Amino acid sequence: MKITIPAIAFFVLRISNAPVPRQENKVIQFDIGNILNARPVTTLSNNKLVTWKKGIDGDGLADGYLTLSAALFNGDNDPHALPDNPVFAASTSHPEIKLHYSNTDSLHNQACGITGTEEVGFLVPGNKYSAIYLALTSAEGAAALKVQFSYADGIDIKNFTLPDYYWDLKPNDPDFCYLAHDLAKWGNKNNMTEKDHHNIDLLNVHPDPVRVLKSIKISKNKPTYVVFWAAAGVRVN
Repeated sequence: MKITIPAIAFFVLRISNAPVPRQENKVIQFDIGNILNARPVTTLSNNKLVTWKKGIDGDGLADGYLTLSAALFNGDNDPHALPDNPVFAASTSHPEIKLHYSNTDSLHNQACGITGTEEVGFLVPGNKYSAIYLALTSAEGAAALKVQFSYADGIDIKNFTLPDYYWDLKPNDPDFCYLAHDLAKWGNKNNMTEKDHHNIDLLNVHPDPVRVLKSIKISKNKPTYVVFWAAAGVRVN
């Protein structure tokens, strides 16, 4: 189910050697398939590059990421590319997160590109959640995000500022961590345009853990281009 509202004037890996708490049975990868509208990652399918469409910059018109196999096939040396496996293992900063690209899929959309002043939303399994992580990138500057939580007993709204995907995060940021860090980016002919320093960030929106959550909406301001990659929640026992 896709939740969409007409445009309105809303201004809305870390690597550690420390043990990662076991929480696999609590983590839910949310289904955002109905709002996926972009393929920002070039993949390698049947020994051919499947070039990104609607990328990560310039309202989706400029630049995309590559999987590691695609980058090596492309002849890039030391490519700072996305791993071939779209499942990012849990760390001390975040639970397991699965993105929607795959080298075995040359057809389906991989992410949700959010242009202009726009709102997108998705349902979540009705549960209490101790944390919810949104995988996001913002191009052309930081994006003002408004996140609306629809609980069984009412609505709550929080505001966040999503950094530009070129910016480094502050250490020990209470809201943000890296999902993928120090990535290169490529043009629409799979030519590397910048060799490193780009990220996919994870935003923990800190839901109310004592209320049953039903759905989430994300609104953004006009001047930026945001890509929403995936979402996962950690269920309360």
